[in-house]
Amino acid sequence: MADTVKLPEDSFKPITADDRAALDSEKIAAPSLTFTQDAWRRLKKNRGAWVSLILLGIIFLLAFGSIFVSPHNPNAVNPSYANLPSKIPGIGINGFNGTLVQAGERVDAYKQAGATGVHYIMGTDYLGRDLFSRVLYGTRISLIIALVATLFDLTIGVTYGLFSGWKGGRVDTFMQRVIEIILSIPNLVVIVLLILILKPGMASIIIAIALTSWVNMARLVRAQTLEIKEQEYILAARTLGESSFKIAFKHLLPNLSSVIIINTMFTIPSAIFFEATLSYIGIGISSPQASLGTLLNDGQKNFQFLPYQMWWPALILCIIMLAFNLLGDGLRDAFDPRTKE
Repeated sequence: MADTVKLPEDSFKPITADDRAALDSEKIAAPSLTFTQDAWRRLKKNRGAWVSLILLGIIFLLAFGSIFVSPHNPNAVNPSYANLPSKIPGIGINGFNGTLVQAGERVDAYKQAGATGVHYIMGTDYLGRDLFSRVLYGTRISLIIALVATLFDLTIGVTYGLFSGWKGGRVDTFMQRVIEIILSIPNLVVIVLLILILKPGMASIIIAIALTSWVNMARLVRAQTLEIKEQEYILAARTLGESSFKIAFKHLLPNLSSVIIINTMFTIPSAIFFEATLSYIGIGISSPQASLGTLLNDGQKNFQFLPYQMWWPALILCIIMLAFNLLGDGLRDAFDPRTKE
């Protein structure tokens, strides 16, 4: 046998407080987070998405809160106060102090119209209606249409795509051919045909969106379902005898949540822009109701002399579109587990 090696007596000694602190500093540890908590943490680190979420929250509060508290009646006509510029009390900046340039001189438009003691934050239109109240009302109409489109996406689109992907085979082939037929018909053709049956308005737009908006969601959900249903945990659930309904709600939908949420964030601005386009060309929301599209249509008529009447609805529309797109990009990065920080 080999000789036993004797270690010196000072090889083993108690750990001091300094040694323990040095060991603790070398530990690599992170808090235990669920998938949702980790996605929320990633989203908060995305400044663009976080600011967009705050802006959209403010817009929703102002638009839907105006049902209960509104500065003026959005449809109240006052011809004597027509085409008044923006006036915000306490602000003397040109463009926000109620003055206009006439014959090369800046004059107080409110004083000329005899509008003493009143002010309009965004001015008035050609009929003397408060533009701020009409923008709030029009934004609410546009958001309602967008939320209805989202509702159809989450009901028809998700259900259709989930069923098609889960069944597969001939059922899936037939259902996809139906989607291709719907995609081959432009949305504008659908809305024009509906106008021949119904009068132009919110009902026609909602029905047109209901018939066509869910298709992209169904295709995305179907593609993800085809991939997920071959995973081991799905096969294990089927082997244990779980019903297809239970597998869909317990295993498939939670794993499809990221795709559904992200696509929803892109569906909302598309629906808003679709409504604004239809109303702008005169086949959407009809007067005296206001939407962002009708406000743009009214504003462009006086754009050369009173550009603010078009600037305000255009600015709100741009903010909503940009915020939803930035939020959608942020959610896509937050819910993607392959994203590396």
